[in-house]
Amino acid sequence: MSTENDSTENDIAPEPPEPIRFDTKIAVLLREDLETWQRLNVTAFLVSGLGSHVPEVMGEPYEDADGTPYLPMFRQPVLVFEGDKQMLTTAHARALSRALPRSLFTADLFATGNDRDNRAAVRAVPRDGLDLVGLAVYGPKNGVDKVLKGARMHP
Repeated sequence: MSTENDSTENDIAPEPPEPIRFDTKIAVLLREDLETWQRLNVTAFLVSGLGSHVPEVMGEPYEDADGTPYLPMFRQPVLVFEGDKQMLTTAHARALSRALPRSLFTADLFATGNDRDNRAAVRAVPRDGLDLVGLAVYGPKNGVDKVLKGARMHP
């Protein structure tokens, strides 16, 4: 006599779910000479712009087993790279030429303390004179890869 808990030779283990693959990429490029606190701060600021401008990067809200709600986060990983000042300048020009959604952080923003002053600091400098310390970009994998060509993964 067989019970529900008995296994038979005909039982087949369920197939594991296929990994989720993305045809897009979210990437942050940081200048290699930043202090640790600056790297973290710049990364947080840079990616905050993507969720509001590119809503498809956002996943669904979270909820724990008790039903406590949490905010949604990006639906895919954020890759962080580093490079020198010239790498940032080159990547910035490439992102602009490809018209990819992007956000930037300049050295001037370390001296400001609010969004209004941040925007004024960026607006005061011509594009080619920006002292870039960070850049975030989103788009098709191959386009983002071309923007970041030559950059290293952050250690």
